[in-house]
Amino acid sequence: MRRLLVAAALATASCGTPLLKLPSGAGTPATDAAAAFAQATSACRAIDTVTLEMAVHGTAGGRRIRGRLTAGLAAPASARLEAVASFGEPVFIFVARDGDASLLLPRDRRVLEHGAPSDVLDAVTGVPIDPGQLRLLVTGCTGAAAPSMTATAFGDDWRVASDGADVYYLHRDAASAAWRLVAWIHRGAWRAEYSMFAGALPHAVRLVSQPPGQFDLQIELSQIDLNVPLGADAFRLERAGAAPMTLEELRQSGPLGER
Repeated sequence: MRRLLVAAALATASCGTPLLKLPSGAGTPATDAAAAFAQATSACRAIDTVTLEMAVHGTAGGRRIRGRLTAGLAAPASARLEAVASFGEPVFIFVARDGDASLLLPRDRRVLEHGAPSDVLDAVTGVPIDPGQLRLLVTGCTGAAAPSMTATAFGDDWRVASDGADVYYLHRDAASAAWRLVAWIHRGAWRAEYSMFAGALPHAVRLVSQPPGQFDLQIELSQIDLNVPLGADAFRLERAGAAPMTLEELRQSGPLGER
């Protein structure tokens, strides 16, 4: 089987830039954190579906990668991802719905069916994330409820909130004075940083494994459409003539594996 690449070419450099310097230390109890959190996430909480393009570059599993994905994501946990090649058929097509995922390699006519979504995405991208988390990640949203959090203030412009599992860093935008979610540490597994805001939504995400080393990806978002209808057909594969493959075969032949 030919090696599966996340995109047509390997990147020439990793993200390389330092991570955002986040506040730390004791701080002071924050009494306005719930209002700040609500403001920072009000726009993304109204999003049920999103279609977009993701330009991805960085490192995963010790390899430098660069690629472009088209995506359709729907609440609570449905996804369709296509890895676009410079010409011809997509490199892969991933679909998931209700905890069941399939992945097609159109060029090799191989298909993996009925896998756990996070396991399949981990095998093909090196990032163990499920479709529900991916939708929240790219919209700069969270699944947390502000009233259940403890929060700390660092001066006038930083609030750090935690629900016991995740940590959220809110920063007051200098131009608009609006609170924005600028960083999110998810269960000690990965750290997301947000930038290039257009209105309330980010157009760039830096995703780094915790602890660092497993992956470090810069994701630039474009062609974003919100709350467009996505029918059930969007999350199905046309797999006629494709031979079955296992998750282990995908891991071995994928972008992070060996032939």
